[in-house]
Amino acid sequence: MDAPRGIGTFVVWDYVVFAAMLLISAAIGIYYAFAGGGQQTSKDFLMGGRSMTAVPVALSLTASFMSAVTVLGTPSEVYRFGAIFSIFANTYFFVVAISAEVFLPVFYKLGITSTYEYLELRFNKYVRLCGTVLFIVLTILYTGIVIYAPALALNQVTGFDLWGAVVATGVVCTFYCTLGGLKAVVWTDVFQVGIMVAGFASVIIQAVVIQGGISTILNDAYNGGRLNFWNFNPNPLQRHTFWTIVIGGTFTWTSIYGVNQSQVQRYISCKSRFQAKMSLYINLLGLWAILTCSVLCGLALYSRYHDCDPWTAKKVSAPDQLMPYLVLDILQDYPGLPGLFVACAYSGTLSTVSSSINALAAVTVEDLVKPHFRSLSERSLSWISQGLSVMFGALCIGMAALASLMGALLQAALSIFGMIGGPLLGLFALGILVPFANSIGALAGLLAGFVVSLWVGIGAQLYPPLPERTMPLSLETYGCNSTYNVTNWVTTTEMPFSTSAFQVYGAERTPLMDNWYSLSYLYLSTLGTLVTLFMGMLISLPTGGRKQNLDRRFLLTKEDFLSNFDIFKKKKHTLSYKSHPIEDGGTDNPAFNHIELNFTDQSGKINGTRL
Repeated sequence: MDAPRGIGTFVVWDYVVFAAMLLISAAIGIYYAFAGGGQQTSKDFLMGGRSMTAVPVALSLTASFMSAVTVLGTPSEVYRFGAIFSIFANTYFFVVAISAEVFLPVFYKLGITSTYEYLELRFNKYVRLCGTVLFIVLTILYTGIVIYAPALALNQVTGFDLWGAVVATGVVCTFYCTLGGLKAVVWTDVFQVGIMVAGFASVIIQAVVIQGGISTILNDAYNGGRLNFWNFNPNPLQRHTFWTIVIGGTFTWTSIYGVNQSQVQRYISCKSRFQAKMSLYINLLGLWAILTCSVLCGLALYSRYHDCDPWTAKKVSAPDQLMPYLVLDILQDYPGLPGLFVACAYSGTLSTVSSSINALAAVTVEDLVKPHFRSLSERSLSWISQGLSVMFGALCIGMAALASLMGALLQAALSIFGMIGGPLLGLFALGILVPFANSIGALAGLLAGFVVSLWVGIGAQLYPPLPERTMPLSLETYGCNSTYNVTNWVTTTEMPFSTSAFQVYGAERTPLMDNWYSLSYLYLSTLGTLVTLFMGMLISLPTGGRKQNLDRRFLLTKEDFLSNFDIFKKKKHTLSYKSHPIEDGGTDNPAFNHIELNFTDQSGKINGTRL
């Protein structure tokens, strides 16, 4: 390092802080393994016995959404492309509203464990199998990357041992998932959100102190063109504009929040539907807080390095490493704080991985084990769930090892999320919103959505969009008084965004590549969802979709929305069906009621809880 002042390195205290974070997480797992009689049934293990309250679930949703990819990726995103990223605040609002008002009421009143159960109830078992298999493959791939990517970035900057970190996080995660089930996952997430906020706060506070006030940071950002909030260009080919973020982002994130098992499983584990909705709305505050923190970190990064970009000056080899580089640069005089930041990044990883493992176990038990082995007792199902947690934990660590061999696939994997998430979201939307959709239409729509998303997605990997589409802002190195002085800061503006292994170089650019393949990555989900919906409707109509006899419970009805206002009515009728005292096991939850709810009402409403 020939910087004017070398950046720090890791000391003993940093390792102590990191180890403490792992230990506390493990301890929470052990506590929930024995608290309240342990994990007696598979429902306890996978759904927390449906007795969770809103706040811990909200924090847990925030945590698992915030993987280390967010902690390391968003600040460098803001550093390179500007603060337009903060428009995602609007996106999150729409996503949470759609999840809470469209998907949650239907999933909750059916009392399901796996979201894919819904597909069988609404369509048939083949549709369910498609959904399940897609989810399992996608989640294992994604989790491997979530474990590996941050480990690599932190390793290259701080020298934090790579495989030590990967194996330690994987093992601890598997450990508390297997012992404590969903309750442990939720409560460790709550602890990890605390760690994340602390890590972010320490960086922001110290950066403000060093740069001499928040006004300096904002001035630097303004002069560098980083405060680019007003970009209302409707062109769908540009990477981030107001419209791509609000419209495209809403579809992309709804496929994760509204229908992804890892998220749905948690808000369905709440005591009552009111608690479940509250958990989503409280979680919105968490998302906004994290977004604010990461955008501020990005602006602090720019303010600190606006005249000497470490990435162009070859001090770090990838944009992901900018954040750890900043931490070692400004926090080197405070032993333990860089460790806190690394703990913050890994908390992101742990919370995402743990929710993935628990969701994978739930889906496998509900969709693959239960339908085929009907005679299993609850106790043995609980053991099977635990065994599956161990297996999926090991698989995810294995995937991380694979990810290390295929480094360039990281970008690809994140776009796979869009490619698969979009059509799946379309499939659920078709079931919930379109009364005349049938299973033939659903499968055809899913297939069509897939083909289109894979076509665009793989095309974009092979022929990455041009820089005028992604619009990276300029980075300068004139302030680096080091060996390579003013040599080449021009090159950064032309760096291709996608570092894909499959890039085809020197190919002639055709109109197809410049327009169709250059679609903003956020619109990938949108495209998949809309194609699935449209094709599904088109094919359901001629194949007898109008004639099928459907149970109203599988659709979103106006009662589902109006029941939000029941809180203001008289409380009398809510208690009518609890004729004898019921022990506390999620009393208001239809799945957990000792009295069979009366579903044969003519109007198609549920005569049961109204919350």
